[in-house]
Amino acid sequence: MNIPAELKYTKDHEWIKIDGDIATVGITDFAQGELGDIVYVEVETLDETLEKEEVFGTVEAVKTVSDLFLPLSGEIVEFNEALEDEPEKVNTDPYGEGWMIKIKMSNASEVDALMSDEDYKALIGA
Repeated sequence: MNIPAELKYTKDHEWIKIDGDIATVGITDFAQGELGDIVYVEVETLDETLEKEEVFGTVEAVKTVSDLFLPLSGEIVEFNEALEDEPEKVNTDPYGEGWMIKIKMSNASEVDALMSDEDYKALIGA
């Protein structure tokens, strides 16, 4: 199982890459494996400012639909539009081409509450 050390994680199985005040967000390798084949990613919150842990979209797999929770407060400034035509990128490259959104963070101190790779490994029993 791939759990990159340079990323941060949430209990909701999202990964976060911080670059200045922009955070790129996707779901983890573990999450995509649990969901199975992903057939649709929906994000209707582009250009909206949301609080941490609010639902920013959904991911639909063959067997289930799961809410996506915002790991950090801020404005959703970008959606990975490639996922509209190729949602399977979340399965094949969850930490690369399968990213979902970019957030302009409004409270950088929230990053401190995110999990390290070691904490996340402990959560999922890896």
